Parts: sequence; C-alpha cells; structure tokens
Amino acid sequence: SMAYRSLQHLLKTQLDEIRSAGLFKGERQLLGPQGSHIRVSQGEVLNLCANNYLGLANHPQVIHAAEEGLHKYGFGMASVRFICGTQDQHQQLEERISRFLGTEATLLYSSCFDANTGLFETILNEEDAVISDALNHASLIDGIRLCKARRFRYAHSDMHELETVLQQASEARVRLIATDGVFSMDGDCAKLDRITELAEQYDAVVLVDDSHATGVLGTQGKGTPTYFGVSEKVDLITSTLGKSLGGGSGGFTSGRREIIELLRQRSRPYLFSNALPPVMTAAALKALDIVMEGEDLRATINTHAQFFRSKLETLGFRIIPGDHPIIPVMLGEAELATRMAERLLEEGIYVIGFSFPVVPKGQARIRVQMSAAHTHEDLERALQAFETVGRELSVIR
Repeated sequence: SMAYRSLQHLLKTQLDEIRSAGLFKGERQLLGPQGSHIRVSQGEVLNLCANNYLGLANHPQVIHAAEEGLHKYGFGMASVRFICGTQDQHQQLEERISRFLGTEATLLYSSCFDANTGLFETILNEEDAVISDALNHASLIDGIRLCKARRFRYAHSDMHELETVLQQASEARVRLIATDGVFSMDGDCAKLDRITELAEQYDAVVLVDDSHATGVLGTQGKGTPTYFGVSEKVDLITSTLGKSLGGGSGGFTSGRREIIELLRQRSRPYLFSNALPPVMTAAALKALDIVMEGEDLRATINTHAQFFRSKLETLGFRIIPGDHPIIPVMLGEAELATRMAERLLEEGIYVIGFSFPVVPKGQARIRVQMSAAHTHEDLERALQAFETVGRELSVIR
C-alpha cells in the first residue's frame, strides 16, 4: 500500500546498513536434532556453539520423559495458569526447583526473558532504585526499562563503581542489584562474593540471572550463588530451562517467598501467557534429576573447557579468561569474525561470529561453547581447524 511505502524505505535502508557493516545474521538450518554433532546442508559438522552444556537436548531419558508427559498430560494448556492452566506437574516442577536451589518458592514462566521482563515493574516503583551491571543480558535491561525505579549502571564487574552507585542510591526505599551470574558473551562470572558483601553493607536486595550457570557451576549444578558460597545472601534467581535443563523452553524466578507470591498475583508475562506446555514440564523434571546427579558430566565439561582454553592460548588466540564452558575467541572486526566462522564451517566446525549489537562495537568474537557430549577427539579436531584457519586469516602467526 502507499501508506506503507515510506516505512518500507526506512526499513530497507536499515537492512542495507546492517548488511554492508557485515552485521547481518543469517540462520543456518539444522537437519535433525541438537547435539555435539549436527547435520547441516554441508554435511555432518562438529557443533561448538549451543548452550547444550550437559548434552541433555537430545538425551534419551529426557526424550522419553517428554513422550510420557505428552501421553499423560496432552499437548498444550490452552490457558494461563490462574484460569485453568495449572497441572500437578507444574507445581511439582516449581517445588523441585525450590528444593534444588534451596530457595523458598519458584514461579515458572514461558522463558527466562519473560521472567526478567515481568520482575522489576511488579516489585519496584519510583521510590526505588535498580542497579545493573553494564553487560547484563538484554532481558534484564528490558525488564529494568519497564519499571519506574531510578536506574543506575556500573561498569562491568567494577566493584568500586558499584559501591559509589549504592551510595548515590542511599535515599531509595528499596535498592536492587541485578546481575548475570555468568555473562553470556564473555564467559566470566559476576563477583558475587563482593556483590553480596556490598549488598549487606548498603542494605540492597540481590538478583542473579543464572541462565548460563544453572546445571553447570556449583555443587550439583546449583549455579553461581553456590559456586561463590553465598546462596543464602542472594534474594532472587532467574534462570532458564532452555540451556542445561533440557534445552527446550521455559524459565523461572526463584527466591524469597513474598516476592514470588506477589509475582504470581501481578507479574504480567506470567498472568497473560499460556502455562508451560506439559511436554516441557515433564522433560524439565527429568532433566533436573540428571543435573542433580550430573557430577561426572560437570567434571567432563570442566576438563574440556580447561583443555580447550589452554590450547587456544598456546596457539596465540586472544581469550577472555574464565572457568566456564563459554570460551570467547576475540577477533575485533565483525567481517573477520564472520569470515572465520565461514571458513571453520568448511573445515567441519560449526561456530558463529558475534558482533554488534550482540557485543560492543570493535569486540567481535567467535564464542566457543563446550558440551559434556563432546569427546576429547572432537576437541582435538576443532583445535586443528582453529590453527589452520587462524593462520590462514593471520589471526595467529
């Protein structure tokens, strides 16, 4: 229509700019299930870029539980929770997550994105202050934007700046510090030991989005609060069922009872979204069992991560330090990251180049992610390809 023309022109210009800057994100098709090896149009390749940390996305026990859930509970809820969308297994999963994390209560959402966007506006108002790490996940940023509280930001993991900001927010009714547990693009952990100390000193509430740590870090995979030994000092955890916990969809907020109760009454993405599909609820319950017994899986992934990190560094790649299975290989320019990812795919290694707006400008990278489903031979093969392509593109000498 004529009415659409001017908008269409603006959108086309924007899309052309994205393309010419080398920032266009294509989507490659997987011709089968998620796993350590996947089938794409080029053939079978080694997959180094999923959040499938414990290899549960195609795990026979998880698939079996999902099938049973489908037969016993049907396909969809066709309702929000409070109308007629709550099954016994939804409440079971909430109770199991609370027991697992050692929290008072848990609320399920369709995604962790929803958990984060439904949190801040429900519990904070203009008398409050929310204090956020500069590298927090997009969903935390969006959630914070939706609330009327005063917003403060501190430079990534800069504890001196966090303290300054807490002092500036001293007049607020409630001070809430929000941070990722593991920062998804850098693979580093929030300094939860220091954050919780400062929170106690300045009377602040602490929220951790632990999506990349649940199942991976800490005893039994309880995440960063346990990893730092401060779980009783963290008030709220948001996390996902879409990574270690089976890799499907769904998320949750877990923590202090009164907060969870108020969210259940007032949180918009919870009140106005369909309940989690039965098949995912059943699969998540099984995934949680495997996670809690998964010390051997976590040992494997730690060994993989240490080995892969040290070998890449020995080859001369620039890596952001950390203890997590996320290993960022820093390249700088978007075009180089895209080119390197393309060449690695030709070598049978599936990775993705990340550039702006997913990471800051000039900080393009290839993010490698280990899975417990990888073998040592897989990693050797990947390192060989990184060496070949890295030399060819003059990333290493």
